[in-house]
Parts: sequence; C-alpha cells; structure tokens
Amino acid sequence: MNEFLALANEWYPVVLAMMATGCVAGLLAGLLGVGGGIVIVPVFYFVLEMLGVPSATAILVATGTSLLAIVPTSISSIKAHHGRGNIDWLLVKRWAPFMVVGVIAGSALATQVDGRLISGLFGIIALLVAMNMLFRANAKPLMASLPNTAGQGAMASSIGFFSVMIGIGGGTIGVPMLSACNYPSHKAVGTAAVFGLLISLPGATAMLLANTPSDAPQATVGLVNLAGFMCIVPLTVLLAPVGAKLGAKLDSVMLKRVFALFLCISGSRMLSQLFGG
Repeated sequence: MNEFLALANEWYPVVLAMMATGCVAGLLAGLLGVGGGIVIVPVFYFVLEMLGVPSATAILVATGTSLLAIVPTSISSIKAHHGRGNIDWLLVKRWAPFMVVGVIAGSALATQVDGRLISGLFGIIALLVAMNMLFRANAKPLMASLPNTAGQGAMASSIGFFSVMIGIGGGTIGVPMLSACNYPSHKAVGTAAVFGLLISLPGATAMLLANTPSDAPQATVGLVNLAGFMCIVPLTVLLAPVGAKLGAKLDSVMLKRVFALFLCISGSRMLSQLFGG
C-alpha cells in the first residue's frame, strides 16, 4: 500500500500537468484555428520546466511528444479536408519525396544536437510566425505562382526539415509558403494536413527510437512522453470545438494579436536558451 501511495504521489503532478497541456492546447487550437506543435510544444515545454525538467531535455521531450500527437490529429484533418475537396493530391505526390528526405535529415539532427539549439530554432520560427500573423495577414503574394521543380523541391524539403526539428505539423510553415506563391488558401490548409502526416509519422518514429535522457520525466520512451501523449490528444480533441465556439463569439483580429503575443513571449523565452537564459 505504501508503495502504491508513493507511486501515485510521484505520478499525479505529471499527469495533471499533461492534462493541463491538452486543455490549453485544445482551447487555443479551437479559438485561433491553429493546431499541431505550434501550440503543444511551447505549452508542454513550460509545463515540463515547472516540473523541474531541465530546459534542454524539456524541449526535446516536448518536440517528440508533439510529433506523436500530430499523427492522429492529422489523419482526422485529412479525412475532413478530403471530403471537402481541399487537398491537392498532385502537389502532395510531387512534394512527398522531397519532404520525407527533409524529415529524415531533420530527425537525425534533432536527436543528436543540444536541446538548447532546438529551443532557439523554435523561438526564431515562432517569432517569424507571429510577425507574419501581425503584418502579412492581408499582404499580396510574393510570387505569381509556384516556382519550378527545383524550387518546389527546396520548399518541400525545408518544410519537412524545420518542422520535424521543432515538433510542428505542415501548416505552420507550409501554409505561409504556399500562400506567398499565390496558392489558394483553402487548398493550402487542406494540403498542409497531409504534410503534417508526412512529417509527424517518420518524425515520431525517430523520436521513439532515440536515447532517453536520464533526466526525462516518468513514462518517457526515447524523446516521447507517453503519459503526455495519452493526456494531450483526447483533451485537445475534446476542447478544440469548445474553443471554436468561443472564437466565433470573439473578435478574430484581437484573438490573432493575442496569439501572436503568446508566440512572441514563448518564442523569446525559448530563444534565450541559446544564450544560457
């Protein structure tokens, strides 16, 4: 009995923290129409830090757990977008080989480098996303159409490479890149759902097979916290519709500004890890 109480006492703060991550991520995803790691990674990262996990390990575990969480959510998103005809399967077929190469390279690098570098990279991308939301929401495309085959290959591989390294899906980087090339927004969002699966499935596999840090939280396999995954995914799915209903009643412009501020704060905090902050 004493052993059971000791085990419960050790586990319940971790489980509660994971559930809090799922709740916050689900509400934010529904409120702002965003999803994947751009929400899960920073929230889970800060939760792990509060539990006493060192920052360098916290970002690696947050990234790996996020990638596994993206797998089921991206499958659900693909089904929904395919039913609406919003997926450009020809583009997916053309980009998939390049994207997978980028994912493999990014996964190999992410499991070897210091976690502080991953934190810094996430910080930079989070700040760029925030600036894009604030200043380029209604801007004109930078190009009239997608570039040639070599240019598209570079786009696809870079999306896979950077996304898997920081534990995000295909939409955070993929949608702005496609939109900048005058690609229809609804097609960009739908097609990026497939990118999310191409990124998360091999990425999560690589993270599960990686060496587990000695200072990782309980129930971590490789760089994936299974307790976090079990708590985050159901609560994110459950609370995203609640967030969407709330978002429909609130000012969308103000919500985007609030989220951009959240990204600026969390991105700056993660970027400071590069300098030992």
